[in-house]
This record gives sequence, C-alpha cells and structure tokens, in this order.
Amino acid sequence: MDHNSFKTFSAKPFEVEAKWWVIDASGLVVGRLATEVARLVRGKHKPQFTPHTDTGDFVIVINAEKVILTGNKENVKEYFHYSGYPGGDKFKKFKDVKLTNPEFIIENAVKGMLPKNTLGRQQLKKVKVFKGSVHNHQAQTPEPYVIQ
Repeated sequence: MDHNSFKTFSAKPFEVEAKWWVIDASGLVVGRLATEVARLVRGKHKPQFTPHTDTGDFVIVINAEKVILTGNKENVKEYFHYSGYPGGDKFKKFKDVKLTNPEFIIENAVKGMLPKNTLGRQQLKKVKVFKGSVHNHQAQTPEPYVIQ
C-alpha cells in the first residue's frame, strides 16, 4: 500500500454536531469534575476530535455549591487575583468563595484545563454553571452525564 493514500482527517466547524450534557456536581471533587467537563467541552470524547477546531459539546453543571475538595484543602485553598497596582493583590478563601460565588470555583478549574488561546476562550463559553438544581436550558434537552 502506498504511503500517500492515507489522509489525515480534520473536522470542519460546520460538520460538528454539539450535544448538551447536564452534570450534577453534588459530592464530586472539583478537579475530577473539571477534568471531565474540559474533556467534553474540547470534544476529546469524539472520534472526529480535531485540536484546532471546536468539536466539543455544551455542558451544564448544576448544584455547584455542593462540590468538595479532598484532604484539608477546604480550609487551606485560596484564590489569588492581582489588580496590577502596588498592593493590589487579593486573596479569597475557598470556603468564602463557595458561599458567595460557587460557580466561579468550577469555571476557574475548567478554564485552567483548556487551551490558553482564542479557541480555549470560545470553548469556555460552552460551560454553563448553576447554583442549585435549576437551569434555564431545558429547551436544549440536555442529557444527564454521570461521572464515575
């Protein structure tokens, strides 16, 4: 067989069909949840995965306030933000963020697992995180996705 007969498949954006998944975050570890969400959003679970094309699905995460961390991280973990000005560094404890803005915890973890470029920012928009078990995407008929 001639070596030139093999062609590399590259998915085009209009060829990709995006599904909607809903994941219940109750009792799940943040990092393991984020890994699975990032995999679905990038499209790595599909045979037509193409690194430079958005082949991923939409993911709805509900019950964001019920995620957990392993070990003592619940008390120790901090989120850091720097404004760019002298003395402009801000630290927020995980426990405080979980009470005030639990959506940020999951979005931030998934963001860190996506490519740091235009494609990664586009894929991050496909992640919809909600506090509580109610979301406003029933019209998309999302299928439940279970993480083992």
